[in-house]
This record gives sequence, C-alpha cells and structure tokens, in this order.
Amino acid sequence: MTNNNLYFYKIANSEKEFEQIHKLNYKTFSEEIPQHQKNSEQKLIDQFHDQNKYIICLKDEKLVGMVAIRGNRPFSLDKKIGSIEKSLPFFVKNPCEFRLLAINKELRNGRVLFGLFQFMNKYCLKMGYDIAVISGTVRQLKLYKQLGFKPFAQLTGTDGVMFQPMYLTKQTFEESIEERIIQKTLQFLPGPTEISKNVMTAFCNKPISHRSIDFKEEFEKTKSLLCKLVNCKNVQILLGTGSLANDVVAAQLSLEKGEGLILSNGEFGNRIIEQANRFGLKFEIIQKEWRESFSKKEIISKINKKIKWLWVVHSETSTGILNDIEMLKHIAKEKNIKLCLDCISSIGAIKLDLSDIFLATGVSGKGLHGLTGLSFVFHNHNVKPSTKLPKYIDLGYYQLKDSIPFSHSSNLVEALLVALENFSEESIKKVKTTHKFLKNELIKSGYKIINKENASPTIITIELPPKISSIILCDLLFYNGYQLHYESNYLTKRNWIQIACLNDYDKTDLKRMIQLLKLITAYELNNNAKTRFN
Repeated sequence: MTNNNLYFYKIANSEKEFEQIHKLNYKTFSEEIPQHQKNSEQKLIDQFHDQNKYIICLKDEKLVGMVAIRGNRPFSLDKKIGSIEKSLPFFVKNPCEFRLLAINKELRNGRVLFGLFQFMNKYCLKMGYDIAVISGTVRQLKLYKQLGFKPFAQLTGTDGVMFQPMYLTKQTFEESIEERIIQKTLQFLPGPTEISKNVMTAFCNKPISHRSIDFKEEFEKTKSLLCKLVNCKNVQILLGTGSLANDVVAAQLSLEKGEGLILSNGEFGNRIIEQANRFGLKFEIIQKEWRESFSKKEIISKINKKIKWLWVVHSETSTGILNDIEMLKHIAKEKNIKLCLDCISSIGAIKLDLSDIFLATGVSGKGLHGLTGLSFVFHNHNVKPSTKLPKYIDLGYYQLKDSIPFSHSSNLVEALLVALENFSEESIKKVKTTHKFLKNELIKSGYKIINKENASPTIITIELPPKISSIILCDLLFYNGYQLHYESNYLTKRNWIQIACLNDYDKTDLKRMIQLLKLITAYELNNNAKTRFN
C-alpha cells in the first residue's frame, strides 16, 4: 500500500490487526491507566475479545486508535452498577456498550477520535442499536460530554481510577458540539440526490388545497417549466414514483393497435418488460448483455408490419449505459412507429429533446434535485380518457382534468417548482465534468469500468476483482464518509459498485474519495480478509 496521509477506519478482522489491538490495549490500560497488571509480553487480551467488534483507525497499516463495541449482556457496566436499564432515565430497546477507547498519545488532537465516533455512530445505526453506554474515565469527562455522552448512575472504580457511567444516543451525538464539525457523509447515489435549502424550505411550507387558485397557478408554472426543459408540448404530473409513470405508459400502449418492441440491456429495461407483461401487451424483445449497446441494424431487423411502438430506457442506471435517443428517433420516424422512453434517470442530468416522442417518463428526484414522490408522463399529442383503464393510470383523464384529477401534494409541487427554477444548463455541465474526472482517475488507477463508450454521464459502474467484496468495500467507504451505490441486488450479484455524478462536488472531495477507494481496495487485496461485519 502506498504511503499517504489518510486515516482509514474499519472493523478489525485480521490477526495482524488483533495483535496491534492487544498491544495498544496494554499500552493504554496497563501502562498509562493502571487498570490492569503489567506483563512481560506487553499485550492485553480483553476478557470479551471474542464478542467485541473493534473499530480501528489505521495509518499506513499501523493501528493508531481503537474502540470496541459489544452487544452481549451482561455488559461490563452491568456488573458494576447492576442492570443499566434501572439507572437510565428512559426505556431502551437494543443497547450496546463502548469499551477500550485508546488512541496513540501523539495523535490525541481530536481527528482520530472524531473519526472513530463518526464510524461508530453509522455502524450502530446500521446494526439497530438505540443507545451506547460507557465507563468514562473521569480524566476525560469534558471530552466525552463534547461528543454527546450524558452521565448517569454513580461513579465506579477505585481511588485514582474512577469511572463515570455515561450514555450516547443518535440524538445526543447529533446535538453535540463536536458533531457539527465532523465531516458529513458525501452521497454518490443515483437517488435521492442533494436537496438545496430553498427546495426544503418550499417543501416545509403550510399545505394548501389542490383545488385552490394558488395551487393551480403553481402547478401550471411547474408543468410549463418541465415542458420547456425537454422541449415537449404536454406533461402530466402524477403523485407517485417512476414505476407509476411507466405503468401509465403501459396502460396507454394497451389501447394501441398492433404490437410493440421493447429493448432491454439492463435491470430497468427488464422492469418495463415486466410491466408490459402485466398489462398483457403483445411485443417482441431485443435483450442484450448488460454491457452492450443496440445497433440500428438489429433494431430494424426486428420491426415488421405488426410493430407499432418501441419502448426503451434512455439512461440505464444498472449499467451506466446511455441508449442513443437520436438513433431511436430516426428509426421511429423511418418505420412510422411510436417511440416511448423511460427518462427517469436522465431528466435534469442530460440535455433532452422529447419533441418527437410518443410518451416519456421522468421523476421529481434524481437529476432534478426535487423530493421523491412525483412522476411525469410527457406527450406531444392530445390524449382522450378511456373507460377501459383504471382512472388513476388513465393519462387522458389527467389531461382532461389539467393533471389534477385527484388530491395532490402542494408541498411536493412547491419543492419541485423551486428545483426547476434552480435548474440551469450549468447543472448538466457539472454532471459531465464530474463524470469525466472520475472516469479518467479510476481508469488511471486500474479499475475496470463498465461501458467506457456509450456511457451515461450520470453514473460510473466498476466491476471489482473477485477477491474483493463490493459489500465490504462500500460498507467501509460509507463508514469513512462516502456513500456509493452498491446494495441493490443486481449490483451485489455481479460484484459491481457505482458512483453517481448527480450532486455538486468539490474536486478535493472527489480526489479524497478516490484516494480512500484505492487505499481500501489495496488493503483488502493485500489482506484478502474475510468480513466480521455480521
């Protein structure tokens, strides 16, 4: 592993790490704090070693700090004061204890400590712990209080080595003074994306009736901005997710004469196939490998006189591939068929011209940076209501009622309106710039990128070597302050991870994320360690 100034936090899972833990444990609790007897080996193996999860801080593979988490009862504190529940001022469901907090003397300037506690906070929340207790040395009470610990019960210990029972919850940690200066987790997810303060302010306004004049004015303005954004004549705004919008498309296609053709080269292409099947649509399929693009020749070869519509995902998030809209438009025009597009992952992040499409879908989150909960169906033709369809998915009924046939959320609409007003062409440029920088850096670092060509600028997909678990790698990145996309089943079974480029990132943060990714990758390859996260 190359030398660097990065501190790397993880859960200990190798003999090399445990050896360093026993030595730091001895140095701290036998030599510095005379809690245990000294010995010639200068190692101290904790009595609960086999039950502990050790969160450790490494620098150049050297252990510089640690703390242990234990969920087994009785806690060491139970043995000192009796059941902790009897002394706590409130009910707890799933407690744990923190023990053996130790940091090298020369690094007790706060950075290592705060990193350990940031990791612990995320880890405990992920594991479902609702409170942590400690025996805090009275020498460091001020520091513990700054981290959000609250004292309870009586002091324990002996003269010269006294301890104060203390507890920490998510709330007390977040309210603590020091937590405010700890680095927030940077998200590289395809959704939800970063929400601006003025969008959140709009969302928190007092709700108004969807029948009011004020709401209708805001609603029409929102629709107008959406249509202008993608150069389309009409849009209907639905209260629901992108899956609802695609169901509306499938419902409309069920009214069309003839059959269709669906293209799929990823998870979301497969999902529209499923939705089409649920509506009993008749269609042909071109199903490619997840790394492959479609050619004009193979699409045209599938279009016969029966084919009247074509349905495709534009930006296939599962792989990061961008299907060619202009080619699809030419085919649709040449063959006189109706083109339908899933633009859920591209609207707001990629420049779109939907002037020649039949139907297209989008959502309020993702690239638009609104709140999740609204979806859209764009269309350039007038749509009539159909009694053959349930009202809630009848696009014609929405158009008849000016897109407000049912109750709507003024809060979500106001938030979307502000998000659209925030939008500029610069937003799209930033997505491209981030994608280009990250892709080049990752390729230089030796990572295997899926879809270097025909790539969507919204996301980068990395195929990890078999020796490295995508879950272990990305869990570690998350605990160290960077949240990548990796938990979806279609990613875990391929050992793929993804970095979305939709937020506005500082280049320094991007460089540090890549540095940390490289460090963890190298560490896992060198140690080939098996996880002890469960």
